[in-house]
Amino acid sequence: MWFVKNPEYYDVLVTDNIFGDIITDLAAIIQGGLGVAAGGNLNPKGVSMYEPMAGPPQVHRQERNQSIAAIAAMAMLLRETGSHSNDAQLTEAGNRVEAAIMAVTPMMKSQAAGQMGYSTTQVGDLVARAVRQS
Repeated sequence: MWFVKNPEYYDVLVTDNIFGDIITDLAAIIQGGLGVAAGGNLNPKGVSMYEPMAGPPQVHRQERNQSIAAIAAMAMLLRETGSHSNDAQLTEAGNRVEAAIMAVTPMMKSQAAGQMGYSTTQVGDLVARAVRQS
């Protein structure tokens, strides 16, 4: 309940997989929809995995799915890889991608899949253009 009432209180949540799945879906809805949230399954001793939270399957094939989450997952991957390998260029690349996302999302009508005002490809192109301009 505290997570829903005051989500800004949390920066990182650590949980097992089943509760993590529930919490990431809940967090995605708090942010604006499943299409905008990215998550990381971190393994400090091995390979970590970053992923977009899934949108409804019916929009995946129709160029209506929100691509921000997939792009944000890549930004997380770049930043985390850069910090673990002491590669400032990867860390900076992740920061630039995140800044581009923040520049593009206000242009969208909604964060909900199929209601963005842009197709999946168009959103990706807008973010790519913002990365190049930064």
